[in-house]
Formats: sequence, structure tokens, C-alpha cells
Amino acid sequence: MGIAMKRSIVRHWPLYVIISLPTAFLIAFSYWPMLGVQIAFREYSPVLGVWKSPWIGLHQFQSFISSPYFWPLVKNTLSLSVYYIAVSIPCAVILAIALNEVRSVRFKKVVQMFTYAPYFISTVILVGMIQIILSPTSGPLALVFHQFGISNPPNLLGSASGFSSIYVWSGIWQETGYGAVIYLAALAGVNPELYEAAKIDGASRLQKIRFVDLPGISPAIIILLILSVGGLLSVGFEKTFLLQNNLNLSKSEIISTYVYKTGLVNADFSFASAIGLFNSVVGLILISIVNYTARKVSDSSLF
Repeated sequence: MGIAMKRSIVRHWPLYVIISLPTAFLIAFSYWPMLGVQIAFREYSPVLGVWKSPWIGLHQFQSFISSPYFWPLVKNTLSLSVYYIAVSIPCAVILAIALNEVRSVRFKKVVQMFTYAPYFISTVILVGMIQIILSPTSGPLALVFHQFGISNPPNLLGSASGFSSIYVWSGIWQETGYGAVIYLAALAGVNPELYEAAKIDGASRLQKIRFVDLPGISPAIIILLILSVGGLLSVGFEKTFLLQNNLNLSKSEIISTYVYKTGLVNADFSFASAIGLFNSVVGLILISIVNYTARKVSDSSLF
């Protein structure tokens, strides 16, 4: 350590004290556990431990990729993720722009409260609400069908084709208000002079949204899109697993639920770690590609 470095540490020691705890936390819970990634390349045995378990290379990855479940799992996972991203981002943007156009502060706060509150509902409670509402025997939806003389309402929870829509739109209801907060913050940072110039030029409300609001929040949209693409193969496990049943299994079985059933339940930790590492590598590749594309076509990128 050079003299200049020592002087800098002595001079700014309060700052180093402040960052010491977050740095220690990051090392202890993020970097040190990465040594366990080698389990994916070993025939892990709890008796032998991580370092003494026999090395098997890429065997677990080959087993997963050559499995007949590989492509259906990837297809289900990607379709669910792309569906959610394609709907969630526009919904959050539309809600943010709509709230930004509201002039009544009181009404705006009320709408924000009602749209933001579902985010705090736990996944278990949300799934319970979905099951009660969509129950084909006693749910509110079944009662509506009965009022119209339909004695056998559709079992949406047992429909493979309807699983994606139930998963996505319940997530939209729960998370759109939270997602809109980010875009509202971005809209608050738009230069007011741009609105004044648009008003002087006679721009309509839609033209102002198109030429002022959307360009102003486009960097935030791009960043969130990049982050979302990085997690394409990491669809939420909890809600998918809780909504899953034998009737919709052909569409609801995704990589994370498959790992839980075949890897963790059967105590095959090496196989589960290999699939987890596979997801991380694919996510890194996807986020790098999308980030590179965003940097080429716009001025915004994650890195």
C-alpha cells in the first residue's frame, strides 16, 4: 500500500468505516458462497463435503440438456417470462403517464395507494385469493356464470392454456403500481421547459406524451428491460409452484419447479446446482446481448 493510499485512508476514514460493513456483508453472503458453485461439477456427497466429493465435470449439465424435459421446460419458462415482460412494462408506463397527467393531488394519491397496496400482499395469500375467485364450484366467477344459466363454468385453474394468463395478469395487478413509481420518478426529472415549449408549439396531450414524456423515461424503460431480460429463466418459483396442479402441469412446469422436484426433493444437490448455474450463465449472456444492443441503438445501457 502506497503512502498516498495510506494518507487517503487516514483522511477519509469515516467513509471507509461506513462502507466496511456493506463490503463485509457482500463478501460473506455473495462472493464467499460462490465457492460452492463447484458442486455443479462434482458428485456431491454431504459426508465427503464440497472439496472431497469426486469431480465429474460437465456430466450434470449434459444430463439436463439431453433430458426429454429440457426443451419443454425452457419453452414454458421463456414463454411465461416474455409474456410477463411484454405486458408488465407497458402497463407500468401507462399507469405512470396517466398519474402524471392527473392534476388533482388528492385523487392521484388515492389511486397510487390502491395500485401500490397489492404489492405488499404475500404470494401465498395472493394464490389463495386466486383459487377462491376462480373456483369452478363456489367462487365469485362461478356464481356469475350460474346467474347466466351456465351450470358448468370452466375450470380456469385446471386449464393448461389459461395458466400463463392467470400467472401474468395476477402479477400485473399486484406489481404494476410498484413498477409505476420508478417511471413517476423519471417523469419528475423531465425538464419543465420541454412542457412549456410543447405548449407554446400547440402540442396536444397525446403529442406531449409522445415527444416529451416517453423520451424522458426511455432510459428507465431500457434499464428495467435489460434487467428483466437477464432474469428470463428465473421466473418466480413460489407462485408458479402454488398454482401448479396435474391438469396444468404441461404449461406450468418451469425450470425452477423442476429443480425443486428433481434436485432438492431427491437431495441431488449437484444436479440442482448445475441447473442454477446454467440459468445464471444464460441470464448473463442475454443481459450482455440486450445491453450491447441498447447501447448501439440508444444512449442508455446498464454498463
